[in-house]
Amino acid sequence: MCGRYALTSAPEAIRKLFGYPETPNFPPRYNIAPTQPIAIVASARQDGRPAPRFMLARWGFLPGFVKDPRDFPLIFNARSETVLEKASFRAAMKRRRCLVPADAYYEWLKLGAGRKIVRKPYLFRRADGAPMGMAGLWETYAGADGSEIDTACILTTAANAATIAVHERMPAVLEPKDFAAWLDCDDVSDERAAALLRPAADSALEFFEIAPAINKATEDGPHLQEPLSRTLFG
Repeated sequence: MCGRYALTSAPEAIRKLFGYPETPNFPPRYNIAPTQPIAIVASARQDGRPAPRFMLARWGFLPGFVKDPRDFPLIFNARSETVLEKASFRAAMKRRRCLVPADAYYEWLKLGAGRKIVRKPYLFRRADGAPMGMAGLWETYAGADGSEIDTACILTTAANAATIAVHERMPAVLEPKDFAAWLDCDDVSDERAAALLRPAADSALEFFEIAPAINKATEDGPHLQEPLSRTLFG
């Protein structure tokens, strides 16, 4: 599960990593939550070849068959193990794969049971300090009134041997060498693309506990990412 993440790198650094031609200017965001607009990288045809393009989408995937979004659960994550099978995601997996740029994501360590459950937030980021590309799917939802909205979700996979200490799931973080294949919906089949959805290498990410201020979706700023101790894991 990935319910919060951050995108704090300079726009030009993100543009360089993902290779899209657009020049969007967006502020750093330290606490991105579901239903908010997010930056995604999809694919377009340029000179007869697939090329990355920048888009904005609502974080909350809506399949095309939904009649009333108010009666449909909010899908901000999808399990990579079942995206080829579930009707909600099959079409998007074939034709509308995307990447979700991020500098960090957050998970909560659950301790205790019953009424004594405590959830401690942790920040996860690449150990090399680079931004990451999380695998995602997008869909343009057309409402009954003719309105349209681009929507997206993040794909998750099993945790690796390091991150499972906090949570059993993690985003499917792709390596830059796999970005093009994931986005190429013309020449790379959904089955081949699904093979890219695997846990990150055990040493790829580092993580540490942060303060519970991250729990409030209205909170934002670099103070949210300050570690509670100097101990880094991963």
